[in-house]
Amino acid sequence: MTNKNIGIKDVAVAAGVSVTTVSHVLNEVSYARISPETRDKVKSAAEQLGYGPNRLAQALRTQRTGMLGLVSEDIATTPHAGRIILGADEAAKARGYGLMIINTSGSASLESRRADVDALLERRVDGILYATMYHRNVELPANLGSVPSVLVDSVAKGGNITAVIPDEDGGARAAVGALLEAGHTRVGFINNTDDVPATRERLQAFRTMLTEAGLDGDAAPVESEVSEVHGGYEAARRILAREDRPTGLFCYNDRMAMGAYRAAAELGLSIPGDLSVVGFDDQELIAANLHPGLTTVALPHYEMGAWATEHLIDAVEGKTDLTLMALHPTILGCPLVRRDSIAAPRP
Repeated sequence: MTNKNIGIKDVAVAAGVSVTTVSHVLNEVSYARISPETRDKVKSAAEQLGYGPNRLAQALRTQRTGMLGLVSEDIATTPHAGRIILGADEAAKARGYGLMIINTSGSASLESRRADVDALLERRVDGILYATMYHRNVELPANLGSVPSVLVDSVAKGGNITAVIPDEDGGARAAVGALLEAGHTRVGFINNTDDVPATRERLQAFRTMLTEAGLDGDAAPVESEVSEVHGGYEAARRILAREDRPTGLFCYNDRMAMGAYRAAAELGLSIPGDLSVVGFDDQELIAANLHPGLTTVALPHYEMGAWATEHLIDAVEGKTDLTLMALHPTILGCPLVRRDSIAAPRP
């Protein structure tokens, strides 16, 4: 708790430094040449005395409110992407900022999304995060550029805004690689039908990995459906009905993998004895609770939210230039999460 009777002069006396030094340390003035030891001494004195900087005074002096806005395209109502918000919120709090969230829909009109951004600007947010439920290219309202802005899990059409996205290629390579390492040479892919970056990049990585392993990646079986449980079921029924039935199956996401589990059970195939399955997303409610547990690839939702917030705050405080970072999206890794759905193929 801050003590309203303690002032900046008291902190300066306790730390044995000038009032200016205390101000520079507590306000994180980037150009101030202050040693790490002195910074630690000032912060320790402020904490012991219960001193906190006056937010209103800071806002008047710096023209910053200490609030960030987050436009959420459906992620606030989507459990598996909600960790974007958690990552952003925790990163903001760690830097002394608050987070204001407006939920919108991916199908909302450009005018509607412009109004959402206006609502945040009217509340004088210092910067805006624009996050989407899944990795895609987005058309953004022009007013988003009124303050520093960072995209999360999306890239602007035109590519003029700093963005952070998952490594679709690397994640798919890890998924297919796990099947190849187990000894599978007949591997199939259940893909999504939507024309989004993940659909294209995961398919390309699937084929490339097989080709690099000395297999015919272009001839490998691929079935596409809507990226839900029933889509995975329908695609799996078709792909598992082939005479050269795959012994390993890479699924576009965990929901489709759940459908593949059902299809395998109906065909009398055990997992992983007869069929090894790997998913994508690491939707914990699904992947950890299937039987056997689903080996899958984790999307870095939390990490993307935190990364975007850290760099947005740096831009707000004049510590980084987002225009330079906008030249290429930042790509964060998608690690493999091993469970029990992969085994060596039967002889």
